[in-house]
Formats: sequence, structure tokens, C-alpha cells
Amino acid sequence: MSHKQSLGMIQVKWYMWTVREMDAGPVTKIEPKIAARLAKQRYHLVGDHGGVKVCHWTKQSLIADRSCYKGTFYGIESHGCMQMAPNVDTCNLGCTYCWREPHSDTLNKIDDDPYELYLQSVKAHRRLLTGYGGNPKADREKWLEAQNPKHVAISLNGEPTLYSRLGEFLEVCHQHGTSTFLVTNGSLPKVIENLDPLPTQLYVSVDAPNKEIFDRLCKPKFDQAAFNKLEETLGILPSLDTRTVCRHTLIKGESLGYHDEYARLDNLADPDFIEAKGYVFVGNSRNNLSIENMPSHEDVMEFSRTLAPLVGREVLSDRKESRVSLIGKEMIPVKLPEKTRDLPVDLGIAKPQNFSLPVTLN
Repeated sequence: MSHKQSLGMIQVKWYMWTVREMDAGPVTKIEPKIAARLAKQRYHLVGDHGGVKVCHWTKQSLIADRSCYKGTFYGIESHGCMQMAPNVDTCNLGCTYCWREPHSDTLNKIDDDPYELYLQSVKAHRRLLTGYGGNPKADREKWLEAQNPKHVAISLNGEPTLYSRLGEFLEVCHQHGTSTFLVTNGSLPKVIENLDPLPTQLYVSVDAPNKEIFDRLCKPKFDQAAFNKLEETLGILPSLDTRTVCRHTLIKGESLGYHDEYARLDNLADPDFIEAKGYVFVGNSRNNLSIENMPSHEDVMEFSRTLAPLVGREVLSDRKESRVSLIGKEMIPVKLPEKTRDLPVDLGIAKPQNFSLPVTLN
């Protein structure tokens, strides 16, 4: 066997191995190519398929005292928010407008221990924030508060209702006095119906007004009845004892307009809030759409002003820089759950990770 063949066999074996942290700590089961791309985008991988990434607005809150639109709409403190997902590599839709990294073609089983996943996520969040501790532009008090998140946005990547222990994870978050925003594509109504406890606020992405446009834009991978399942989920929302939101990602020339059809779906769900948000031409979505598909903020506001009376609501607020509006009956700030459990005093921070791929042999 030649030296080149020997190296080739080593590389094949490397691809079969899971990728480890620098300290030979926790192992991820994410495919190495996907793990490397996520790491390059400054994800810190946790659990078997999960990940944490610091939100742009968390950084802005620390260094420029600016909050995301969730601060304006719901009173969320951006510096206290941790953005994560239990399965950053797994989704059952292939949405053309998704700016995140493409997912695995396989539906992986995700059953991480909820408490360990929460602790790993907090440690990872601390690791990703370390540089701000010595940044002279960063607010020191905010940075210290950010070490123990007050809010978990389960919205980073992938479809979180595929996580088999999602309810237990939400409970762990709430025990630590942490509110939860869960974002789902609504394709698994039975999971939503049986979820216990419920998140502090449940977002359902309603990104197409009808099945034809949904199938073209959202591209179901495994279930061609996904739009019908979304409608079933929307029908469940009025029975849920938690805050609910329908969010419309509006794509100019594709899904912008259709006010009557969106109103039908929103009236079915009867949510506390509706968010209308303009598509942004960034990330992986640039492979599927064009910059002409980006609506202006005025496009979003015109849509919102037309939709609001059709659903018996009004436009409550908006944020121009995010091209988003809030439609509802009244603005009600989020309340944090009662804290019944503390983080371990010796929790510390996660070790650095290295998920670089080897050079491919020709």
C-alpha cells in the first residue's frame, strides 16, 4: 500500500469518527462536513446534534446598548438571551429562504439528557462571550449578567420539535428562571399538542399563504402533507395555555400579499401576536433567491396595515432596521418563570472546539 493510499484510508476513518473537543470532552454526532461549516460560522456544538451561537443583537446590546425587536415587542433584554437549538443539523423542511447552513439529509434521533444539554449550552454561551469580558466597548455589568442567561431562544437552526425530550428541556430552563421562546415550523402537531410544559412563548412559522406556495418555498423533505399538518397545528393554538405568535416571513414576488389567505390561517390560530417580517437576502438563501425578493420596510408595513383589520387586530409596533412589525391587540411584556434551581457554582465555561476538516486528497 502506497503512502498516499494509507493517508486516504486514515481520512476515510476520520470521516467515520465523531468530532471531539480539544480536551477530548463531549462528542458531537453531527456529520463532520456540517460540523466544520457550523464551527466556521462560530457555532459551539453541544450534545449530540445541538449548538449555540451568540445573536447579533446580544453583541449589540453589550457594546452599543441596542436591543433586538423582541426587546421592543416583548421586553426581552438582548444581553441576557441565549440562542440555541437541540438539533442544528436536522430539519424536515428545506426552505429556500432559510439563511442557515443546509441540514443533513437524514432525520436523526435526538434524545440528549435535557439537564446536561442546558448546562452544556450555558457553558458554550459563556465561551462564545469571553472576548467581550476584555472589550473596552462592552458594558461590564451586562457582560456579567449574560453569563447566566435569562432567556433561551430555541430558534437557532433545525426543527426543535424533532427533539424527543423537548418538554423536559423547557422545564429545566424554567426551573432556572429562564424564559423560553420556541420557534417551530408547525409540521408536527402531535408534538405541540402533547408538549408539557409549554414554552413561555410559542412561535409558529406561517411563511406561505397556501399549499402550492408552501410546497414551492418550504420544500417538505419527508411529508408532502406538511402544509396540512401546519394547519392542524394552527388549529391547536387556541387551546394552549401560553403566549402564541404566528410569524410570516414575507418574500417579495413569492409570498408577499395574499392577505385574505394569511388572514384565514391567522384566524384559525387566533394567536396573541402576529409578526410580519421581511425576507433578508443573506446566508444560504442567496443560493435560491435574489436581492429583488427583499421587501422594503414600507412593503412590510403596507402588508401589516392591510392584514390587521382582517384578523381583528391592529399594528402595535415595528422596527425598521429589522423590517418587522407586530400585529395584535395589546403589548404585554414577558414575565420570567419563578426560579427554583441554581446553576452549579463550579459550572465554568466550555473548552474551545476545533472542527476543521482535513485537506482532501486528489
